[in-house]
This record gives sequence, C-alpha cells and structure tokens, in this order.
Amino acid sequence: MSDAAQPTAAEVRAAAEAVKTALDRHLAAVERRSGEDDPAVYEAFNELAAAAEVYDELLYDRYDEVTPFEIPGEDALPPYTGPEEPNAISVLIRRDYAVAEPQRLLAQAQRIEAADVEAGTGIGAGATGTVHGALGTLFGEFEADEIASRHKEFGLEEGDSTLWVTASDEPADPGEWLEAPFEHVDPQQVVCRFDVSTVFDDDLDDDEDEDDIEDLVTTGLAEDDDDIEPLDTTDR
Repeated sequence: MSDAAQPTAAEVRAAAEAVKTALDRHLAAVERRSGEDDPAVYEAFNELAAAAEVYDELLYDRYDEVTPFEIPGEDALPPYTGPEEPNAISVLIRRDYAVAEPQRLLAQAQRIEAADVEAGTGIGAGATGTVHGALGTLFGEFEADEIASRHKEFGLEEGDSTLWVTASDEPADPGEWLEAPFEHVDPQQVVCRFDVSTVFDDDLDDDEDEDDIEDLVTTGLAEDDDDIEPLDTTDR
C-alpha cells in the first residue's frame, strides 16, 4: 500500500476509541438483556464486531500489526423469533453436484430407460441421449437422498450442501409455495442449519475425513439438545 493510501495515526486512534465505545455498549446490553435472544445484545454484538474489524484493518495498514481478536463470519444465524411451539416445519435442502463423468451418467440413465422399456413403463429409447435428459431420468427414478449416497455411481461429484429447518405456526396450504419454494425464507425462523463444504477443510485435523465435513448452526429451540453444539464461525 502506498503512503498516500495509508490511514493516519489519528484515524487509527479514532477506530480504537470506537472499539472501546462499542465494547461498553455491548457490556451494557448484556447486563440489561431480557432473555437468551435479546435483539439489543445481538445488535451490540454486531456493532462491536464491525468496530473491531475496522480497527484491525487500519492498524495493519498503518503499522503492519494485528489484534488478537477473531471476528465471527457472517454465516451465523440471527436470533430465533419464530413460534415457541411450532405446529409445522419446513425442511429446505440444497445439494450441489458437478457432472464429473458424463459418460457414466449417460450409461446409468440408459440402463434405467432400458429396464423401463422392457417392463412396458418407459417412453422409448433416446430420452437419455443428452446429459440433461439423463439427469431427468436419474432424479425421476431415485430419491434425492439415494442419489446423494450413490453419487459416484452416477458420475457426479459432491459440492456444497445446506439444510435449513424453519418453524411456522401453521402448515402451508397445498400448492402455496411450489412456484417459488425458496424465496421467502425468514432467517429468524430457522431452528437449525447444517452446512457441508470444502471451504471448512482448513479447520480439520489431519486425521479427520475430509469427505465428511459437517457444521451446525443452532438457535434457541435447539440449544437444549445435548447432542448439538453451536457452530464456531471464526476463521472461515
């Protein structure tokens, strides 16, 4: 960084004072909190994290020094504000795959097609002559969970995946969300969230299996479960 772009000593000092102020506000919010998910505490936490991040960056730019603080990432869920006793839940799942071996995929789809034709339930040869046609055949034949467990057989390579469980007072009406199933998710009604990604590989010990990386974000409804640990969002 050039000297002209470096922050001044006064700017670094001002950022340090901002951290002190944010720290005092956070402590005051914690002392006054009304419950586990007090929004004032959440807001003060975010303000403190933002102030610390600014100070850390300015300190490094000016003096080539860093702080010992670790700023949590943005993947933490906001406080849960959904119903205390949900009458319904929605499970939202996304799994990404790369088509690593198109020929294997085509061959598997053609076998499914041939078996259907032989049984008199197929639509005729040729429907699986393209990758997108083969994918349609594959996902029409198998449940998504089975494809997830057998993806290598079908020439697919796993990418990132996420599963969100959201709570609501009442089940949705039939057909209500089918045209846009993932557009109206309220993060504050997420009971728990499971993320799997190679982006977390750096956090693994050498003896851990890098093909089975699971992180969990939990909110208030899940905190009483002894088998669930909250996600550490640092160093991501």
